Amino acid sequence: MKRFALILVSSIIVSTVAVAQDTRMLTVEEAIATALRTNYDIALSKNDSMVAAIDYLYRNAAFLPTINGEANDIWNRNNQRLRFVKRVGGGDSLVNRDAVRTHNLNYSANLQWTLFDGLRMFATRKKAEEFLTLGSLTVKNQVINTVADVITTYYDVVRQKQQLRAVDEQIVLNEERVRLAQYKLDIGTGAKPDLLQSKVDLNAQKSLRLQQLALIEQLKDQLNQVMNLPARSRFEVADSIPLNQGIALADISEGIADSNPTLLIAQKNVDIARLTLKERKADRWPVVRFNSAYNFTQNDNSVAVNINQPIFNSNRGFNYGLSATIPIFNQFTVRRLIRQGELDIRYQQLVLDNQRTLVNLSVLNAYTSYEQQKQALALEEENIKLARENVDIVFQVYKLGAATLVQLREAQSSLEDANNRLIAARYSTKLAETELIRLKGDMVK
Repeated sequence: MKRFALILVSSIIVSTVAVAQDTRMLTVEEAIATALRTNYDIALSKNDSMVAAIDYLYRNAAFLPTINGEANDIWNRNNQRLRFVKRVGGGDSLVNRDAVRTHNLNYSANLQWTLFDGLRMFATRKKAEEFLTLGSLTVKNQVINTVADVITTYYDVVRQKQQLRAVDEQIVLNEERVRLAQYKLDIGTGAKPDLLQSKVDLNAQKSLRLQQLALIEQLKDQLNQVMNLPARSRFEVADSIPLNQGIALADISEGIADSNPTLLIAQKNVDIARLTLKERKADRWPVVRFNSAYNFTQNDNSVAVNINQPIFNSNRGFNYGLSATIPIFNQFTVRRLIRQGELDIRYQQLVLDNQRTLVNLSVLNAYTSYEQQKQALALEEENIKLARENVDIVFQVYKLGAATLVQLREAQSSLEDANNRLIAARYSTKLAETELIRLKGDMVK
């Protein structure tokens, strides 16, 4: 059995050296940092948040006046036929003019400043602040989910690497079985079926190794996609899965309402719905505005129709005043919008309450899985030692001819199952740990 252990260790060292020469080592911290810089989902969330940031930048514009300018410059060329009122003792006066040219020029600057609108402008400004916070929470939530996805995928690759080593261990065992079966057959103490069965089992493990290699490449491609790196980018991952086995339920549950992004987003939607209701209630109040304008008008005529008509007229001036728009009846539109706003607040509150129960349930489920997997991990770490010792003993007895091939295969199968359970327990514990931290919102600061 010492020879078997030496062969296994040598094969692992050779493969590790070969990998190190061809590919770079990627740590989970580097994978997370790369994803935070380049992940598409995070970039899209940041882009949406920037829209809210622009609105926040101009949040005080609701208190400023609006100023509009208008200018017109018009030329006319007309043929005129005019008949004046009949005079006493005389006939009607007729005037005919051809190609009468006129030039009209006017421009104005108009200012309108809302002084009171039922406090709508204050609610609008506050709403811009809330949308900015909502955008930041959305980005944080996407970052947390992306980091959790990176960690899950990264350690899935590590898990499959460990599974590959377990397959390599079985291959070495089967190669040793083939060698022993061939030796026994050569000296006349063995049976041909034992040799054939050993070769069949060896080929099955080699086939399983090929499948495992393909699965590892697929998972690496998934990790490349999360990090937004080119497909088939070559890298190697760690060999072990570090675990934090000191997480307490109280540490996760305490203050989760103030740190879980999903709950914070739901709460922010409630706040925004309340501000929307304030905006709609403002429509019940009069709107008072300050109005002012500067006007300039100039008319230039080529001829005058009569002596009382000027051929040139210019007028300029400044005016100002107040106006009030008082809502009297608008087909119950305001009442309808207010009722819809109240229902929206109730809806967003129900969403918040539902999210709170879902998060609490998720925390309990994740912690239960975390504790169960820790216990299973401790048990399987003991089992793997027993399984390896059992294989060692049965191998020695098989060499002496006191054990059958069936007993050896059963011992090998127990070792394979123990390896699979141990690897699965490590990965499941890491998944539960990651989920707890994600729910807490402490994945990133």
